[in-house]
Amino acid sequence: MKAAVHLSFSSALQRHVPCPPLAVEAATVREALEGAFAREPRLRGYLLDDQGALRKHMAVFVNGAAIRDRRGLADPVEAGSEIAVIQALSGG
Repeated sequence: MKAAVHLSFSSALQRHVPCPPLAVEAATVREALEGAFAREPRLRGYLLDDQGALRKHMAVFVNGAAIRDRRGLADPVEAGSEIAVIQALSGG
């Protein structure tokens, strides 16, 4: 069952693609991200690879916990879930 969830995007990602926080109806992380892609199609290429999996340099958290399914993005979300999308930075 779909529920209202909140998506937010890191400032590092927003430097490349405008993606203000938004609320969407979703039952899974993928459905939530698809809602964001519908509003800003360029976001898809930054977050997902050619097979639709989360890119290695990206991280998604639901209520503060890292998602488990980086390939299918099938982690469930509930009403009021907070989904944070960040660019994972590595030190040099």
